[in-house]
Amino acid sequence: MEARIGFFERYLTVWVALCIVLGIAFGQASPALVQAVGRMEVARVNLPVGILIWVMIVPMLLKIDFGALHQVRQHWKGIGVTLFINWAVKPFSMAFLAWLFIRHVFAEQLPADQLDSYVAGLILLAAAPCTAMVFVWSQLTKGDPYFTLSQVALNDGIMVVAFAPIVALLLGLSSIVVPWDTLLVSVALYIVIPVILAQVWRRQLLQRGEAAFSATVQKIGPFSIAALLLTLVLLFAFQGKAILEQPLVIAMLAVPILIQVFFNSGAAYLLNRKLGVAHCVAGPSCLIGASNFFELAVATAISLFGFHSGAALATVVGVLIEVPVMLLVVRLVNGSKRWYEASMA
Repeated sequence: MEARIGFFERYLTVWVALCIVLGIAFGQASPALVQAVGRMEVARVNLPVGILIWVMIVPMLLKIDFGALHQVRQHWKGIGVTLFINWAVKPFSMAFLAWLFIRHVFAEQLPADQLDSYVAGLILLAAAPCTAMVFVWSQLTKGDPYFTLSQVALNDGIMVVAFAPIVALLLGLSSIVVPWDTLLVSVALYIVIPVILAQVWRRQLLQRGEAAFSATVQKIGPFSIAALLLTLVLLFAFQGKAILEQPLVIAMLAVPILIQVFFNSGAAYLLNRKLGVAHCVAGPSCLIGASNFFELAVATAISLFGFHSGAALATVVGVLIEVPVMLLVVRLVNGSKRWYEASMA
């Protein structure tokens, strides 16, 4: 069966661009209503956004089968490379790139009071590996589905315990105050509880048969994307004034994200080749190593720093460029297959 990327996913960048326009227009036309939505908080968690994030994340986590973890041993080299890139390289390389570009290269062009917030948002974006879209990227590279499933399940398990400490460490190294209580609440709300709910729901659906499970996953998929887009409309309603005053901010924030994607995907691809890993494993390995769980990043940034923050804007820039950049990486992986396998002949 030929791999396909869904209509909403294929044009995600277009939808995000429309959300920017709609959000800014909404914020300028109805500032009182936007502020009222922003005040709907409990323990620094915005209730409308919290609901939207759950609608966004749970359908993605529903696809994860933690029973696939026993397959890790079959692809231990590829698993090892991906874990190394995801947890030992990507967050730290992004922290360095954020420091370099935000605090130095672009510092004079960015609002001084938001520099720390931009750095924090970029760190949040890189601190968690992608969960859902990876399955699409893997299919498009004819990746081994069992490797992809076991790798994503393992990453999700690690994320439950490692996301908060890594974020806190890197924010601390960047001299950014870490609100530990809010960070831990965010991890519980946007990782632990959704994972548990998704796995309970998954088990119930599978008891009715594989066909019922597949039909449900396909039916609820558009709700996930719709919730993401509604969240972005709200976020840009709050960010509209800052964007109108400094439209180049988005382009400047995109620079470290782009470098990070190509650096980490290239490093994973070359390490897999060096270790003699099959191309059907190396492809998804480098794509998992490069992509980000931007839904979690957006939710955590809003909880920690608020709608108005540069952190929230930085995570949304990751959403804006995710699909076109990852499709380019897919094309590079597919186009270099002959070169990759030449060393294994």
